[in-house]
Amino acid sequence: MSNDIPEDEILIPLGPQHPALKEPINFMIRAEGEIVVDAQPRIGYVHRGIERLAMERTYLKTAYLVERVCGICSAAHQGTYCMTVEELLDMEIPPRGEYIRTLVWELERLHSHSLWLGVAGHEIGFDTLFMYTWRDRELVMDILEMLSGNRVNYGMNKIGGVRYDVTDEMKNKILKAMDLLEKRFKDYKKKLSEEPTVLGRLVNVGILKKSTAIKLSAVGPTLRASGVKADIRKDDPYGIYDEIPFEVISYDSCDLAARVFVRIDEFFESIKMIRWILNNLPDGPVYKRAPIRIPQGEAICRNEAPRGELMYYIKSDGKSNHPERVKIRTPTLANILSIGEMLKGSYLADVPIIVAGIDPCISCMDRVMVVHEDTGKAEIWTDEKFRDYSRKWYKKNLKWVVEERWKK
Repeated sequence: MSNDIPEDEILIPLGPQHPALKEPINFMIRAEGEIVVDAQPRIGYVHRGIERLAMERTYLKTAYLVERVCGICSAAHQGTYCMTVEELLDMEIPPRGEYIRTLVWELERLHSHSLWLGVAGHEIGFDTLFMYTWRDRELVMDILEMLSGNRVNYGMNKIGGVRYDVTDEMKNKILKAMDLLEKRFKDYKKKLSEEPTVLGRLVNVGILKKSTAIKLSAVGPTLRASGVKADIRKDDPYGIYDEIPFEVISYDSCDLAARVFVRIDEFFESIKMIRWILNNLPDGPVYKRAPIRIPQGEAICRNEAPRGELMYYIKSDGKSNHPERVKIRTPTLANILSIGEMLKGSYLADVPIIVAGIDPCISCMDRVMVVHEDTGKAEIWTDEKFRDYSRKWYKKNLKWVVEERWKK
C-alpha cells in the first residue's frame, strides 16, 4: 500500500503500541471518512529468538523452550515438537501416552476458545460475557493443573510420551467439569444467537470470502468460518484423531459471527472428544525411553492448534545432542494477511474486533532472517557472525557514522 493517498482519504497508523492491541503489531489503515479502504500489516516488533535458542540446547531442553512460544497453545507446541523428534527416531509412543497427549490438546482447545470468546465479548463492549467465559476457563485451567501441576506451560509432553498419568479420580473430576461447561456454553450460544446488539456487531462484519481465504492460505477457525472444512485432525490425522469420532465445524457466512460460532461449536466437539478419550483410555505405560542421540535427517509434523495449523520442521546432523535447525510456522502468520482483506469496507469502529477475530498471537509469529539483497540468499546468523559483521562494518564506516551522529 502506497503512502501517496488521495486528498479525500487519510492514513491512520494503528500500533505497534495501541489500546486496542494486546501485543505490538502495526496496521497502516487507509480510510475514507469512517470506512476502511485498505490496510497493510507490519510485523516484527517482538522477535524473541526462540528458533535460534533451540539450536543451542539439547533436544530435551528444547521441548520445554518451545512451550514458551505461546502460553495458550503451549501443549500444542511441545507436543508437535516431540512428534517431530519421534518422527526422526521412527518411534511410536505407548497408546496410553497418545491418548493422554490428545486429551491435553483438546483441553487446551477449551482453554483457548473460552479465552478468545471472552476477549471477543470485551472488544464489542460485552464485558459480562468476558467475565463469564473467563470464569469457566478457570475450570479448564484447574484440570490442567491437576494433570500436570501447572496452569500454564504444563510440561506434559516429552520425547517418547507424556510425563504424567491420569487416575480414575482425575477422570471423574474431568467428566464432571465437562458436563458443567457444556451446559454453560449452550446457554452462551443461545444468548449470542438471539441478542440483537451482539449480532449487529458481528453479522456481515469482517467478510473473508471462501476464495480469498483459500488464496491467502488462511487456517483454523478463520478458514472454517469461510466455509472450508479443513482440519489437520481429519486431513492428516496424528495422535489418536483417526480413532476419535468428531465433526469438522464450518460456517459459510464468512463473517465475524461465523468465527464466533465455529469456535463455540468446536468447544462442544472437544468436550465430546474428551469424554470419548477418558471412556476408552487403554491400560499400559505412558512413556517409552527415547535415545539421547537423534539420527541424521529431517522431519516435519503438523498439529491443528486452537488457532489453526501449526507446523514444526527439525533437522538433525546425527552428531550432536541438539537440533541443527528448528523451524516453526504458527497459525497467526498464516492468518495475518487475511486481516487486511477483512478490514476493507468495514467501519473504523470495527477494527479492534476484526483484528481479534483471527485470535492473533503476535509473539508466536515474529521471526528474523537475514536476506542478502544482491543474491537473494537467506540465512540465520549466529551471535558470532553478527559480532564479526558489526566489527567489519564499523571499521569500514566509522568515520561516516561519527560525523552523522555528531550532526544530530
